[in-house]
Amino acid sequence: MALTKRQRQLLDLIADFRDEQGYCPSYEEIAHGLQLASLATVHKHITALEHKGYLKRGFNQSRSLELAPKFMQERQRTRVGVPLLGRIAAGAPVEAMEQREELHFADFAGNGNTYALEVRGDSMIEDHICDGDMILIERTQEARDGDIVVALVGGNETTLKRFYREPGGIIRLQPANSTLKPILVPARDVQIQGRLLAVMRKYK
Repeated sequence: MALTKRQRQLLDLIADFRDEQGYCPSYEEIAHGLQLASLATVHKHITALEHKGYLKRGFNQSRSLELAPKFMQERQRTRVGVPLLGRIAAGAPVEAMEQREELHFADFAGNGNTYALEVRGDSMIEDHICDGDMILIERTQEARDGDIVVALVGGNETTLKRFYREPGGIIRLQPANSTLKPILVPARDVQIQGRLLAVMRKYK
């Protein structure tokens, strides 16, 4: 069963805390780390993760959480990283300063709600999304005005556009290409299938 983003954040928090402290966090520490106001919400997430086979806990003990091997194996696969050595100017030059960090991609590809598509066409080129780019999409049926979404139009055609609600129950799917006109369709004929997370371009 797929994890929600919040459930994965909770599991990552437990794993990171355990790695640093040598024991699992209490429910209060989990609530603080995830900025949750209610311990009941922590209990709800932990119960759901137990049912999904990612966590085990002792009865009525706040530090008895145990991460299942299933999660640790998945975490190892998704915590792929590359060195993040600093920042580089794309405008005026800046002073070169070495920075030793690591960039991880688990936020993009660490759950079952993420999928990839290859872009065809240049309708989003002014948003720097080019033909041949690979895009990562978060699977969702909700969108806010201005989001770049994968939209199913009329039940049979998908397109990548910016999403806007217009008066009269109309949806405007706006290309990022000044030579193209927006797509205007009744809201009932548009189904959101995902929201853009990231764009990847390979030069070699």
